[in-house]
Amino acid sequence: MICGRKARPAAQQPRSPPDGFGGPRRAGRALKKMGLTEDEDVQRMLRGSVLRKVKSRGGPRERLFRLQEDGATVCFERGSRRSRSRQSFSVTHIEGVREGHQSEGLRKHGAAFPAGLCFTLVFRGKRKNLDLVARGEEDARHWVQGLTKLMGRLQAMSQWEKLDHWIHGVLQRADRDKDNKMSFREVKSMLRMINIHMDDGYAYKLFKECDHSGDERLEGRELEEFCRRLLRRPELEELFGHYSGEDHVLSAEELRDFLRDQGEDASLRQARAVIHTHELNDTARQQDLMMLDGFMMYLLSPAGDIFNQEHARVHQDMGQPLCHYFISSSHNTYLTRHQLGGTSSTEAYVRALMAGCRCVELDCWEGSDGEPVVYHGHTFTSKILFRDVIESIRDYAFKQSPYPVILSLENHCGLEQQATMARHMKAILGDMLLTEPLEGQDPNSLPSPEQLKGKILVKGKKLPESWHHPQGVTSLQDTEEEEEEEEEEEEKLQERNRRRAKEALQVAPELSAMVVYCQAVPFPGLAQALRHPRPCQVSSFSERKARKLIKEAGPALAQYNARQLSRVYPGGLKMDSSNYDPQEMWNAGCQLVALNFQTPGYEMDLNAGRFLGNGCCGYVLKPPSLRSPSGDTSPASPQLALHIRVITAQQLPKLSRETGSSIVDPLVRVEIHGVPSDRQSHQTRHRPNNGFNPRWEETLSFQVRAPELALLRFVVEDHDSTSCNDFVGQFTLPLASVREGYRHIHLLSKDGTSLAPATLFVHVRCKRL
Repeated sequence: MICGRKARPAAQQPRSPPDGFGGPRRAGRALKKMGLTEDEDVQRMLRGSVLRKVKSRGGPRERLFRLQEDGATVCFERGSRRSRSRQSFSVTHIEGVREGHQSEGLRKHGAAFPAGLCFTLVFRGKRKNLDLVARGEEDARHWVQGLTKLMGRLQAMSQWEKLDHWIHGVLQRADRDKDNKMSFREVKSMLRMINIHMDDGYAYKLFKECDHSGDERLEGRELEEFCRRLLRRPELEELFGHYSGEDHVLSAEELRDFLRDQGEDASLRQARAVIHTHELNDTARQQDLMMLDGFMMYLLSPAGDIFNQEHARVHQDMGQPLCHYFISSSHNTYLTRHQLGGTSSTEAYVRALMAGCRCVELDCWEGSDGEPVVYHGHTFTSKILFRDVIESIRDYAFKQSPYPVILSLENHCGLEQQATMARHMKAILGDMLLTEPLEGQDPNSLPSPEQLKGKILVKGKKLPESWHHPQGVTSLQDTEEEEEEEEEEEEKLQERNRRRAKEALQVAPELSAMVVYCQAVPFPGLAQALRHPRPCQVSSFSERKARKLIKEAGPALAQYNARQLSRVYPGGLKMDSSNYDPQEMWNAGCQLVALNFQTPGYEMDLNAGRFLGNGCCGYVLKPPSLRSPSGDTSPASPQLALHIRVITAQQLPKLSRETGSSIVDPLVRVEIHGVPSDRQSHQTRHRPNNGFNPRWEETLSFQVRAPELALLRFVVEDHDSTSCNDFVGQFTLPLASVREGYRHIHLLSKDGTSLAPATLFVHVRCKRL
């Protein structure tokens, strides 16, 4: 038993990979639990199919792909005839499955194959798409439908079920001879796999206690008992015992008391609902009682998450002007790597939009055959057609969020290809494209995200029109702010920028007509802008220029941003596409704080945390102080006292999978990111040689002046790591979305993907001062 519950367990013809992961007995349990034992699609995947991998280099190569019996792993071979290696990927890492030629890779390199044979696996994080071609349409259909079912079942699993699934996967990998029995040597190997260093004497004692048959092998229920002992959570058992008393059973009244101590306004009826939802024992559930396992199921369910689940949906007022929101924004969106010689791809736009980005950038240049292209000009980055980019934006603009998308055009094309750009946008985007002010809306004021639902806005230069102020013509008298900042940063670019500025004097009327609420203009200076606000004009600042403005006139910049949009972007000389700290820009009310989405790091962690709330819709309402003319963001005295007791963690991964024998020495760092006076960081002591179930019981305390602007970041590090970006796992969320009480935290990897079942368990107390 585990925690009181039963465990579930090319030119050359491809070879079938050997049976793995413990054989069919345990495997049957995993699929049976998901209700897919007899499913035709899954059965075909279990038998395996020969699929072609379509790649940009070299011809398509056939490989045998086979679903493993755990229902969560797909194995295949890769490499040359001489050196083949068995590879695998987890179904839980797949974000989506696309049928036909719906990826850049298949459109470019797989167009010769019928669409009915083609499908694409899109992975979470930085892993590239996997473009596949089946030998027959029936085979392709089985894999598309089967993977979709498995993804749904695995996503619906509770935290306990995921933990159960994970531990049996480890057991099966450690069972080297695949006899469904574990020797002590194999048990020691398993302990290293799950990142725990255990004294050999203690490990053998535990092994012998579970070896009821006395044959020096663990199997069946003996293995389950061994796992149950490993998975014990003494600190949670103590918590349960505190509320349940000597009988170790929680009544509905006792559970209500616990929920109230958690800071929840719970009634007896709500306590009974929690029992009926999470209790595993039928008899206890019928009597409105909760056992230890049910209590732990509750604590590790979404109801026990530190993130307020009410904020997982759109809950803010979406009827205010655009300038009153932080807007998730991307810089050089087309790049998949660095900006000197990286690859440009339409898939980068898809990933950004699916991550909730609402402002994407297109660097548009003259292309051959009259077709404009998108790439980082005067570099070795590859080029993609402007038309293909617009098609990808059309297909994915509103899959993650219904609120408006802004296309930030950096235009280097002549009049003819500008007109082509306008034709493509109009033909491809159709009614999505906003080309006129909203009916009944003041054309000189910004509408709200709610009014602009389902619309795509163009940010660019504009010719003077009858509805716009004559001052708008100044946008034609100089180059864009981005280019001005490059002049400041590097003198040798001056001449090039003068040439660009000369070209920019001309704007095609067709393209100008598509700019409605986001007219790009050079920044006129704070004094001028505050005297004569132009809500429909947008100025861009390099990170250096923005910092200078914040340092010299931060409150005035916040006032400016309360009335109109501004965009901040990384410095032009960052060839590695590194990012800047977005928090200082948000503190000044800047809305379009554009980051390189392709570059992971704490900056992108903060961005993900900022837009985690409000349903991940890409729009977050700014605090009242940043929506009013005063611009006062930092109160004189602390407003909130925050106390976080770091209790324990489970299933922390190794920092480096290459060093399989190493065990992590974890510590937890808790950071506050907000106004300058709120920036704080405290950490626990490290726990040597234990990534499986380290325990701290240390309280870290903070005082926060501006909680509405603050982000809370948890970082689990290896004590021996030398880089702040070299961590085991992290999670960032708005302080306003933090729930008090005993809470669990699902850790994320460096690229933002889930590390499930890796969790951190804490107790949070907040007190208004």
